[in-house]
Amino acid sequence: MLQDLKQDTSIMFEFDQYLGFLAFLTILTIGFWLMIFLLTFVIPYWIGGSLIERLKEIKEERDAKKKA
Repeated sequence: MLQDLKQDTSIMFEFDQYLGFLAFLTILTIGFWLMIFLLTFVIPYWIGGSLIERLKEIKEERDAKKKA
């Protein structure tokens, strides 16, 4: 009977393996949502802001040439 019980519990995680698995899932989930946040908000905001700044610089150069 004791042998059967040991065989049945060998399939399950030990506690430290379970904690490692939970840590892995936590890090994976945080990385996934960070990637989604960066791809949908930060990078488009960065690209849009740099384009607006570049257009302002081009307009200022054009206005400076007209005045000169």
